[in-house]
Amino acid sequence: QVQLVESGGGLVQAGGSLRLSCAASGRTFSTYHVAWFRQAPGKEREFVAAIRWSGDTTYYAGSVKGRFTISRDNAKNTVYLQMNSLKPEDTAVYYCAADKSWKSGSYYLERAYDYWGQGTQVTVSS
Repeated sequence: QVQLVESGGGLVQAGGSLRLSCAASGRTFSTYHVAWFRQAPGKEREFVAAIRWSGDTTYYAGSVKGRFTISRDNAKNTVYLQMNSLKPEDTAVYYCAADKSWKSGSYYLERAYDYWGQGTQVTVSS
């Protein structure tokens, strides 16, 4: 069992930066792949970024590539999402999710993850 708690959201002006954190309980968190998803008002939840358990492989949605960076510190049981050059369209509730395996390259699919946090709100003003 893994419990996830996101933090670091808030209100920021366009062009600004935020760093989200996903803190996990459980001694085996270092063996879990982790992803960030987001859900804007009136829209479906979408994939943002993902990182392998080892931290050596990362994936990004095209809309955030070059602006967002996912990383992890397994000693601290924490995964981060550094968000730079934020745009109003990045406004959403951001969720972290974890699972021990990515079947058939499914890192970008919600159904690939069994464990989810409660989300943190990110609002980018224009």
